[in-house]
Amino acid sequence: MASPALFFDTINAFQRTEALRAAIELELFTHISKGAATAPELAAASGASVRGVRILADYLTILGFLTKTGERYELTPDSAVFLTRGSPAYLGGAFEFLLTPQIRDSFGKLTAAVRKGGTAFSDEGTVSHDNPVWVAFARAMEPMMMMPAQLLSELVGGHRDRPLRVLDVAAGHGLFGIQIAKDYPNAHVTALDWANVLAVASENAKREGVSARHALIPGSAFEADWGGPYDVVLLTNFLHHFDVPTCERIAAKALAALVPGGRALTLEFIPNSDRVSPPPTASFALTMLASTAHGDAYTFAEYEGIFARAGFARSEFRPLPPTSQQAVVSYKS
Repeated sequence: MASPALFFDTINAFQRTEALRAAIELELFTHISKGAATAPELAAASGASVRGVRILADYLTILGFLTKTGERYELTPDSAVFLTRGSPAYLGGAFEFLLTPQIRDSFGKLTAAVRKGGTAFSDEGTVSHDNPVWVAFARAMEPMMMMPAQLLSELVGGHRDRPLRVLDVAAGHGLFGIQIAKDYPNAHVTALDWANVLAVASENAKREGVSARHALIPGSAFEADWGGPYDVVLLTNFLHHFDVPTCERIAAKALAALVPGGRALTLEFIPNSDRVSPPPTASFALTMLASTAHGDAYTFAEYEGIFARAGFARSEFRPLPPTSQQAVVSYKS
């Protein structure tokens, strides 16, 4: 029998977003982790009304972020790990990037973007020159990238003590290069990005104790001299912002910057050839339609072609479970 349930679930999905935002801003999850369990206790801890907290906490229970026994609320295992401040995997700060006005307004103009075939927010969307949104990204998304960084580092290969020169293109928070520097004690990493973004990467390198082996190239990945040669070039969450010819330009720069036998490591949302599976990965294409002029979620076959036309000898597809991202390892002959 036909049901309108999917329609109502989707049309009201913004309520879920705002409920989670309110819970993060009120630090409800953190207060529960510290022992507040009832609506009056949570209201006192958060400086909110008892009625408001009770309704919000019940809604969060319905969504699956909390459990409720009698009048007492408890964290789920996921909420304890990802939504309590002080947890190394705390994601509460991610909404500062994911819900920035530029991102949200891009989706507010989605009909126009579909008609146009690219973002209707501005000419270039989020990849405009020195866009400050990437500073917000670098500061907010670090916890989400810790596991992908660890998994990507495993694809570097070779003995852990060998000398290694790494270029981290569009480095952002810098975690991918920093993780390699931590895993390879003789690795020297060069991070390339806008100067204000690199300030965040430098902070992270200092915190992780690798700043002496972490150099910077401020500027555009398209215009800056990449230097080199490098053993590894990192292209993490970067190529999806551009059309295929632009991706080929970047791939060609990576090839030229590598030593013979070097490799480019590309981290991306890479859907299956049907472009609708797996859902968390394939749905990223809509984000690119809304927020960039030409970006997309490319299949492995498309990335394989991009790197082959740039001159790479071969490329391999590497899933990175349990994350929703995948990697392409491209080898220079």
